[in-house]
This record gives sequence, C-alpha cells and structure tokens, in this order.
Amino acid sequence: MEQHELRLVEKYAAQDTELKALWEDHVLFEKQLAKLESKAYLTPVEEKTVKELKKQKLDGKTRLLSMLERYRATEV
Repeated sequence: MEQHELRLVEKYAAQDTELKALWEDHVLFEKQLAKLESKAYLTPVEEKTVKELKKQKLDGKTRLLSMLERYRATEV
C-alpha cells in the first residue's frame, strides 16, 4: 500500500471498526503468505491455501481501497 493510504488507515481505523478489521485481515494474510511462500516446497494443500489466501487478500484489499477512497474524498 502507498504511504497516503497507510496514513488514512491510521487516521480512521480507530473510529471505523470495519476498516480496522479489513486492515488487520490484510496484514494477517500477508504474514501467512510470506510464511508459506518462504518454503522451498509446498504440498498440494499448501498450494491451495496460498491461492485462497491470495483471493481473500485481494478481495479485502479491494474493499479496503474503496473505503479509503471515500475517506480521501471527504478530505478534499
């Protein structure tokens, strides 16, 4: 994420529980993916898990960016 997006998350997450939850999920997915992708070999189950995590992360990021866009519009 870009710096201005991170600033918006920091600014509004305390008052917006959905934004906070989406951000926490995003960070969690990143950590889980990093752990799995650091392995030299993935089992078929792990490969499936990676695909699901990437889908969930993308869906969440799309929702997160949409919310941030609304906040950005109110600041202008």
